[in-house]
Amino acid sequence: MSILISLFLKLSAFSLIAFGGVNALLPVLFNLAVNQEHWVDVQTFSDYFAIAQAAPGPNFMTVTLLGWHIYGVIGALVATFAIAWPSSILIFYLQRLIMGIKDPLKKKSIQYAAAALAIGLVLSSAWQISLQINQSVAAYILTMTTIAITFFTRWHPLYLIVIGAALGLSGVVK
Repeated sequence: MSILISLFLKLSAFSLIAFGGVNALLPVLFNLAVNQEHWVDVQTFSDYFAIAQAAPGPNFMTVTLLGWHIYGVIGALVATFAIAWPSSILIFYLQRLIMGIKDPLKKKSIQYAAAALAIGLVLSSAWQISLQINQSVAAYILTMTTIAITFFTRWHPLYLIVIGAALGLSGVVK
């Protein structure tokens, strides 16, 4: 039972700083789940993240899968509730505050600042996760190439996912 309480408290705290969604917190979540609490290993965390990204629905599915791994269905429910409730309440009141602002320039400034914060956290998160998960030169090359293709072309991300999967299946990237 203490593991459920720990899971609930730690994920609830994460929820308050999850600007940009759970993906912005992936390095911290990775460190907690793999290095600190040893709930899962690196491969399992990576697998859960991949499943969560492939599945339709909210991007906090990684947290739900971690909860399920730790304590079954009850763990999944606790983890999902813990990651959702604080930020939901915070956003409810923040939205009410923003809607009460009469000056449209102030509203836009707040929206742009929040968007910049979210984008920065997600990019930082992606970089930190790539540093923790990439285990070979080929993986780093694939990461950098994917970033370049994403930045300089209009390729659909599914093409990049297929290329990454093919390289992984063929053993080029480990």
